[in-house]
Amino acid sequence: MSTAEETTGGEVEPWEQVTPDAARRLLVAAVEAFAERGYHATTTRDIASRAAMSPAALYIHYKTKEELLHRISRIGHDKALQILRGAAHGAGSPAERLADAVSSFVRWHAGQRTTARVVQYELDALGPDARAEILALRREVDAEVRGIIEDGVASGEFDVLDVHGTTLAVMSLCIDVARWFNIDGPRTPEEVGVLYADLVLRMVGAK
Repeated sequence: MSTAEETTGGEVEPWEQVTPDAARRLLVAAVEAFAERGYHATTTRDIASRAAMSPAALYIHYKTKEELLHRISRIGHDKALQILRGAAHGAGSPAERLADAVSSFVRWHAGQRTTARVVQYELDALGPDARAEILALRREVDAEVRGIIEDGVASGEFDVLDVHGTTLAVMSLCIDVARWFNIDGPRTPEEVGVLYADLVLRMVGAK
């Protein structure tokens, strides 16, 4: 399955926001190349070749290879924030909202594993300004999960001594799915999401 075809529960990765078509093709090609070879080992020629375009055509849409990575990172983190914000501010008890957040976040990291690997593990390749922007988004992402856990502690539904540390553990658990998930493995993204939601509820001592 190619990056362009990966889905989470039938949801298409939001590359449609990238226009024109040539810019979108280059972005998808960059995701695949970065995931396969790593950012530093990938050249602009590699990316253009995957998109069936000339190297010169790439520079019409992206000034540098880093600009491509920045755009990918921004789109991926915006999507993560959308997923977790929707769960955090949805209806239900803290346990229900945390289960929804974890299962949705895990489904995305499994179903969009190629994109997620680039988004989560190539951050250090960004320049200072772009990296600072993405780190600010990461703090927003973490805050949504931390807020749900804080709600559960305040209501007596969760038994958590270290909210910050537990939030870090939950996020690490979810993100790591992109590293190991195999579409040919025994579980679907949805099944892994359900499993991880149950594990996290046990982690926070949900009553």
